[in-house]
This record gives sequence, structure tokens and C-alpha cells, in this order.
Amino acid sequence: MAGFENKLDKAYEDKPVEELAKAPVAALQGISDAKAELLLQALGVRTIADLGTNKYFLWAQAIAKLAE
Repeated sequence: MAGFENKLDKAYEDKPVEELAKAPVAALQGISDAKAELLLQALGVRTIADLGTNKYFLWAQAIAKLAE
């Protein structure tokens, strides 16, 4: 997981990627439990995998890339 350590909370820095995908979004630095709860309520995003595969985030990413 080289390169991701500074993007995760300390408790998750040494976890394998398969476990990180199942981790709550609050495991990402900068996302508090309160913000994670908002993502869950608004978009059904519970895990890092949910966040990374959410259709709205994917659509926004595609639009941003095309606009570059």
C-alpha cells in the first residue's frame, strides 16, 4: 500500500487493500464520522469501495477528466 499511508487514518495504514475497500469512509483522512454519516444518508455510501464505485462520483470524475 505504498503511497496511501498518508491518505488514511493511522488505524488503517497497515491494512491490505482488500480490507481497506471494506473499511468505512471515515478511514480516509479528512472524512469525519459526521461527514461519513452524511454520505451514507445522502448516497448510501458506507465503505471506501462504495465511495469509489458510486455512480455520481464516477460521472463527476469523467466530466472533470473530459474538461481538462
